[in-house]
Amino acid sequence: MCFLLGFLSVAGSIFTWFFSKRDGTPEGAAHGERFGIFVGLWAPTFLIVSNRLKGYADDMEEGKTLP
Repeated sequence: MCFLLGFLSVAGSIFTWFFSKRDGTPEGAAHGERFGIFVGLWAPTFLIVSNRLKGYADDMEEGKTLP
């Protein structure tokens, strides 16, 4: 689920950047860029969490205990 959310946040970032340019003013464009970057920062977080959860699941299959 987190892996999928990582890819969706990349698409959401592009969508947000493209459609949140307010009224065509430089301030509105800057707001759209900042908000798109903010949403884009979620992608690595989701992908890292996905990787950690997969590691925990693999450890549980092997019978290892969590730290």
